[in-house]
Amino acid sequence: MNWKQKVNSALGEFTGFHIAKVGGETEPGKAPEPVEVRPPADPRTDRLLRAPVFVMSPVRSGSTLLRALLNAHSLLHAPHELHIRRLKVDFGTTLAERAMHALGHNQADLEHLLWDRVLHRELLRSGKSHIVDKTPANAFAWERISTCWPDARYVFLLRHPVSIARSWHEADPAKRTPEEAAQDALRYMKAVQRARKGLTGLTVRYEDLTADPEAEVRKICEYLAIPYEPGMLRYGEQSVLTKGLGDWKDKIRSGEVQAGRELPGADEIPDLLRPMCERWGYVTP
Repeated sequence: MNWKQKVNSALGEFTGFHIAKVGGETEPGKAPEPVEVRPPADPRTDRLLRAPVFVMSPVRSGSTLLRALLNAHSLLHAPHELHIRRLKVDFGTTLAERAMHALGHNQADLEHLLWDRVLHRELLRSGKSHIVDKTPANAFAWERISTCWPDARYVFLLRHPVSIARSWHEADPAKRTPEEAAQDALRYMKAVQRARKGLTGLTVRYEDLTADPEAEVRKICEYLAIPYEPGMLRYGEQSVLTKGLGDWKDKIRSGEVQAGRELPGADEIPDLLRPMCERWGYVTP
């Protein structure tokens, strides 16, 4: 490694930036060609995971609660948000790029291999048979995820749009005003709606999940073709609990689980969120 490479490496370590020659192999002012995103050439060898599960949901819609319920199943491993779509691959040199192309891999192919390996390793370490990723930002990459894993399964988690926006504001009032929270949360809602239109999956509502968790969890288990386990309603290492729904109510009373807030009235819905409220069936058009 010459002195320029050492300086660039140190710069990247401490600042997160690298110095690159302007233009490089691309014409000045010309954007690089987009990388083709394509399914695995041979799913049997290119993918270690089989039928991973993705919860597509906006922020503040109860995905953490759902994750806890699913993770309590003996067959389901639902880790924290993994943000795999942010994992990138860089060839580093033209020689490396040519070598990978000779093997039939472009940049997107290699990123898919990386994503699959990371999730597969996490699943193996859990000792379970199915992995669930509930990262809300995955909704923005639903096409890429469905291309990476053609056999993936999807659970769409919805919540009243006004409740989402309020909760998003309350999560950090100093960072975003109620109006900014509504605008930002709406981006996630629109992404989830696009995913619902483009993919096949099961839709679950947060309000139903908190009102009758057993019924909703049973539906999810049926969709995933796994047996329902009553212990799913008794998640939490610190709890010694007895009966399913009763345990759930105890958790709500003790504050372990946040009960669904009262739904906003029609006059409380801002114009910005009304179309999504109508589209998701929370108000009548």
